[in-house]
Parts: sequence; structure tokens; C-alpha cells
Amino acid sequence: MFAKGLAITDSKSEIGFQRNNVFVDIGDLGVTARRAVDAAFFVVAQEKGIHTLYDVELSYFRWLMRYDSANYKHLRSVLTEAQKAVVQVTDTPVGALPSESDRWISVHLIGTVAIANGRIVFDVPTVLQRHIKDPVNSHWLSLRVTTAFTLLYARAIYDHVLPFVSEGVTEWFSVDTIRAWPGKSAASTAAFKYFKRDSLEPAVRQICEKSDIEISYETRTATPSSKKIEFIRFRLSRKDDAPPVVQALMGAKELYTTLKNEFGLSDKHFDEILANRETWTDEWINQAIEFTRFNLQRGKVTKSPAGFLMKALRDNLRVSSADKLIADQLAQREADALAAATAKEQAEKAKTDALAKSGARAAAKLAGEVRAGHEAFVALESVDDQEDLLLEFSKSLPAVMIAKRLKLDLTGLTYDVLKEIEALNTAFGQFMFGKAKSAVSAARR
Repeated sequence: MFAKGLAITDSKSEIGFQRNNVFVDIGDLGVTARRAVDAAFFVVAQEKGIHTLYDVELSYFRWLMRYDSANYKHLRSVLTEAQKAVVQVTDTPVGALPSESDRWISVHLIGTVAIANGRIVFDVPTVLQRHIKDPVNSHWLSLRVTTAFTLLYARAIYDHVLPFVSEGVTEWFSVDTIRAWPGKSAASTAAFKYFKRDSLEPAVRQICEKSDIEISYETRTATPSSKKIEFIRFRLSRKDDAPPVVQALMGAKELYTTLKNEFGLSDKHFDEILANRETWTDEWINQAIEFTRFNLQRGKVTKSPAGFLMKALRDNLRVSSADKLIADQLAQREADALAAATAKEQAEKAKTDALAKSGARAAAKLAGEVRAGHEAFVALESVDDQEDLLLEFSKSLPAVMIAKRLKLDLTGLTYDVLKEIEALNTAFGQFMFGKAKSAVSAARR
């Protein structure tokens, strides 16, 4: 997705990772800082094994967290905020006071973070990497969805209800529990009707609008006689058109690499794409890519493919239907010409093969006749008969022509000399084969 220069929210495929439910109860984080944590965990999830440091391109990291601003001072503050966040795990029952025998651990989500030379380097505690890479009790976290949220409560509620998608309904949560989900940024303890109006209802609407689930909620009081709303539970279902969970976690990285390697886009180009993500939609980007590839195939891109692609993006250039029709017709003509040339070549080859086979048969027949002629000559018992035949051959038209061509004197031609000269050897074999054949025919009459 990033390789095509699209905002992550425009992705047609899912980009995310299986997130351990331990990470649901992370508070005291703003929306952008939560995106930074998600992006970091996504990078960790893609890599095999436990690493001390993770090092990726800053433009790629920014794209994952949907951070399209060029305000790097603010980005630093967001990353610093993410560094302060901790995940706490305890076996102390909800509502009970902890004791010295209870187990409790508090771990920072992200450790050291460094930015230099267009790259970001960070570390994640080893104890958390195991949960990120191989979560036992996990759910699918889609970065395409979570980066679309702009409301803190939308993100917080989405995080907490997502593990219940398969059940279709959550447990009953107290209003105070839900109110506290964002941590320090939680809404005030004003009456429920104000919490509902200002936080709960807008969050539910945004989840339904931006995410891959439909959600609603119902309320109840602590007792039948009470009118005070104290508990909420959510009903949810996956949208029918929600994309399936992608098995491979490398989609974003592969697409990023495609654009970087195929078109050679620089960090400056990626910054421009991010800055225009509201205008440069999925369709817009794909049309520009198609336009660039279309012209590359026709040799019309003579300089920088990256520059050509960026111009196509800025000017919203696309391949027209007429251009596609002309290209299809040209391709069909080329295909027809190639097919005709191939057919002609195959026909000529078949003719050549047939001639070769015919020639081979003729050569084999000639060799057999020559051999039979020499055998007939050697079989003669009379030396005088052999000398007479040699003399007769030396005066024959084939022998005279060979002698003239090779400038030979056939006077007193002997059999030993004849065999050393290939042309005479062949002609004499044919001469003797004809004599033997005539003798056989005469004997039959």
C-alpha cells in the first residue's frame, strides 16, 4: 500500500498484526501516540526473532501511523509521549486492593527512540516482544482502521471491544470503567447524559463509519428501582464488506519496497505523497501508476520514472479509454504478426526437415550402392576383368569430368589410387553397382 504512495486508510487490503489482549489496557495515550505504538508493534511483528533494536525508514513509519505533518518537533513529542506509556499486568481482582502476594508488572511499551538520516531506530522490551510476535490470546489489529480514528474514545472503545467480535457481545462494563479507558485524557465524571452526548455517541458513530465493525450499545442500572445508568455493554459484528484478515504481515513493507525500487521515489517524494493524502486517493494513485507504466512500456519515459510518476500524481494524469483501445489494437496487430511469422517459420522448418530427411535417405541409398559396387569389384576372381573395368571406368563421362575438375591423369588408374580420391571412389562404386545390376537383370532374362 505504501509503495503505491497511498494513505494507509485508503488501503484495499489489511495491514496489521495479531495483537495480544494484554495491550488493550494501555492508558494515558493520545490518538497519535497510540498510532506510534501501533506502528512500532507492527514493525516488531514483521521481524523474526527477538531484536535489540528495530531500524526502518522514517517515511515508512510515518505512513504506518498516518502522520502526514512535516512538523518534526511535534513528532518528537508524540514519540516521547509513547515512551512514557506503560502496560501493567496483575492478578489482583478488579475492585480489590492489591496485597504483597499479588503479582504485578509494569513495563514501558517503547524504550529508546532515535531519528537520524531519514530513519527511525527504537527498541521494545524483550518481555513484550514475545507477546507481540507470538500472542496466545490475541485479536487482529488493523492499522488501516485504527489510523482512521480521530476521537480518543473511538480508539479506546474499539480496542476494548475488538476481542469480542466472535462472540458478538461484550461483558457488562461499568460506566466509570469505560470513562477511564483513555487514561489521563478521560472525560470528567459529569452525569451520564453528558458523557453519552460528548464522548460515547460520537465514538460509536465514528467506529461504525471508519472501522470494519458495526457497533451499538445498551445500558442498565445497578438495581431495577434505580434510574442511574451504571453499566454498558456493546453489541458488535464484522461488516459484510470488511476485508478478510491478511495472513502475511509483509504486505505494507513489500508494497513500500515496490514503489521505492520500481520507480525510485525518494523520501522527499514520499513526504509530498503523505502531505496530499486527502486529495491523492487510492484511485488517483493507481491511475498515476498505470499511466507511468503505460508510458514506460512505450519508451516515452526518457529520464526519471520517479519524476514522471510524481508529475502524473500532481496533474492527475491517467490512461484514457482511447489510449487503452489503441494500445490493445496495436498489441493485437503485433500478436497477429508474430503468430504469422511463427507459422511461416514453422512451415519453412518443416520443409527443411523434410528435405533433410529426403536427403538423408538419398545419401544412405547412395552409400549402400557404392559399397555394393566395391564389393562386386573385389569379388571378381580375374585380375584381367578388374583391369578392364578400371580402364572402362576411366573413360566414362563421370570419371572424365572428375579428372578435369580435379586436374587428374587417369592413365593407368589403379584401384588403390582410386580409393584415395573420394570423388573417384564414389563414382567407381556407382559404376560397378550399375554393372552388377545389369548383370543380374540379364541373368534373369
